[in-house]
Amino acid sequence: MGYTLPFAVKDTTYDEALATLKGALRFGISPSLDPVTAMLEELHDPDKAYRSVQIAGTNGKTSTARYTAGLLTAEGLSCGLYTSPELVSYNERMEIGGKPISKEAFAHAVAAADEAGRRVLAARAAEGFPPFDITEFDLLTVAAFVAFAEAGVDVAVLECGMGGRWDATSACRSIESVAITGIGLDHMKILGDTLEKIAAEKAAIIKPGRTCVLGAGTATPASVEDVFLKQAKQAGAVPTLLRPERLEDAAGEMEKGVPAAHPDLPHASFRIRELPGRIGGSLIFDVTTPRQTLAELGALKPGYQAANIACAVCLAEDFLGRALDPDHAYDGIVTTPTPGRFDIVCPKPVVLIDACHNPQSVDAFLTAVADVEPDREKRPYLLCAVLADKDVDGIVERLSAAFPKVVCAQTASPRALPAAQLAEVFRAHGKEPEGIYPSVPEAVKALRGKSFCACGSITTAGEVAAIYRPWLR
Repeated sequence: MGYTLPFAVKDTTYDEALATLKGALRFGISPSLDPVTAMLEELHDPDKAYRSVQIAGTNGKTSTARYTAGLLTAEGLSCGLYTSPELVSYNERMEIGGKPISKEAFAHAVAAADEAGRRVLAARAAEGFPPFDITEFDLLTVAAFVAFAEAGVDVAVLECGMGGRWDATSACRSIESVAITGIGLDHMKILGDTLEKIAAEKAAIIKPGRTCVLGAGTATPASVEDVFLKQAKQAGAVPTLLRPERLEDAAGEMEKGVPAAHPDLPHASFRIRELPGRIGGSLIFDVTTPRQTLAELGALKPGYQAANIACAVCLAEDFLGRALDPDHAYDGIVTTPTPGRFDIVCPKPVVLIDACHNPQSVDAFLTAVADVEPDREKRPYLLCAVLADKDVDGIVERLSAAFPKVVCAQTASPRALPAAQLAEVFRAHGKEPEGIYPSVPEAVKALRGKSFCACGSITTAGEVAAIYRPWLR
């Protein structure tokens, strides 16, 4: 018998759902899962209507989540995917069967989550307890759980929004397998100001009874890996350690250092056979898990995706408790889209977007750029727009040295860094911008007829994607 809502929900429009979300605490993070857990109980446990896997990490977690969903779908499972943030429209955060849910289904799920929140707050008030802080992400996460339950999916793939310990996805009570892709300095005001502190927040998703994959980005430095291994030991979990066969195959994915051997733990590995010779070219690589070797996998992706795909393969096999069918694995990888990740939105002249938004993800992006065009002077224009609360100097330092020509813009996000200020940071790194524009659309208009790469924030990638793919709006 399928899941049904325990109470009636009034019809609402997509725009009304967006207004509800914007009325919540937008960027707050409550150090408690109690609000989400209470809402789920009010909804009669939609999160228990299916099995789940969870992915955390600073970089690579969205791609890993997408590939995990693609692999499980190829194995014949009905799969829900919850990722964040969206590129263009909020309903992109919830996918079923590889496609975003409809705006009508999204609005219905948000209305259900909102009504559950109202009931929880009313009950607390009646009992004399202070109200919960219910954030935008709390509402979205509960809405996703409802959407997946009502659709009757077999499995939900959940990407942590931030951290892991207090992330709303961690309130899900059907998580069986987890993966952590890597660690970088991001969201430091909330998660901590060292790699080790950030690792501890993400490591918290390793819990008793769950299988665990530690991605290539968790292997170095040793002090970070130790955090994960300690948590795994306390949880009674035996993690699978993913490593590149050659360190250069994880360029931009790992911090400096040589991974420790840990011969007592199961290992997985990947090896790149052939890098793409051009943007949109083929990546050929092998993946070896504790269960099998998948040789000559192919993807029309840059080299850095090998680590993410390998992590997804390990996670999917752990969840299934068996080796993937090789033919299904090949099909699942080839057909999985990665919107906003080295994503060509216009073939000629080439317009490429990437959602890199911190120094670590910029390193991975630039490694891919160097693979397809080693000559810096032959690279296209760079359109850059960043958010003020990110490591702007670290982002610009890397990008300024990698492109011959740059234009600065400002996204529509309330967190956007003004274009003029971004230009000053580029100048401080010896790069004089060729143009400074108050919005991304104006910068795109100025670059018409030219090839360019757009990056610096997820919002930047999304605004450019909406111009070239208007059906996403």
